[in-house]
Amino acid sequence: KVLGPTHPEVATSLNNLAALLRVTGDYAGARPLYERALTISEQALGPAHPDVAQSLNNLAVLYTTTGEYAKAEPLYQRALMIREQALGPTHPEVATSLNNLAMLYQDIGQYAKAEPLHQRTLTIKEQALGPTHPEVATSLNNLASLLFLTGDSAGAQPLYERALMIREQALGPAHPDVATSLNNLAML
Repeated sequence: KVLGPTHPEVATSLNNLAALLRVTGDYAGARPLYERALTISEQALGPAHPDVAQSLNNLAVLYTTTGEYAKAEPLYQRALMIREQALGPTHPEVATSLNNLAMLYQDIGQYAKAEPLHQRTLTIKEQALGPTHPEVATSLNNLASLLFLTGDSAGAQPLYERALMIREQALGPAHPDVATSLNNLAML
């Protein structure tokens, strides 16, 4: 009421509500909210604004969750392009876009496309956050998972081990992410 139906803050609220619906499994309810948020952001802020990239990313995550990979890929690519241009090639939000696109490629078996994106994600996060940040552990884990899928167990093992070490030190030995790292290493 106060800001009007096309204000950028309305788009933020729509994105937040859609995210809640997505994580609770209401994908059909989330979709129109994400789509409306994207439309508002594009019209109010322009097609190259970082908030548009966030809306694109959010809708792409929904499409990935529902297995609509062909719809997700161009949204991830566009979000990546916007973030690289608006924020620079080494910004942590660029790493988020790279990771999401890499995971999509990994999900659909395009491993050769996924690996350089995972590598670049890891490099950005190490430089931006430091080598012992928990998000670096997540990137190590994602790259190791890809290497494991492609049969490179020798390449995956030190990455899984480093991810475990970071998570134990940063989060404590009883954290669920430590359990994930232990499980991944055991699976290897």
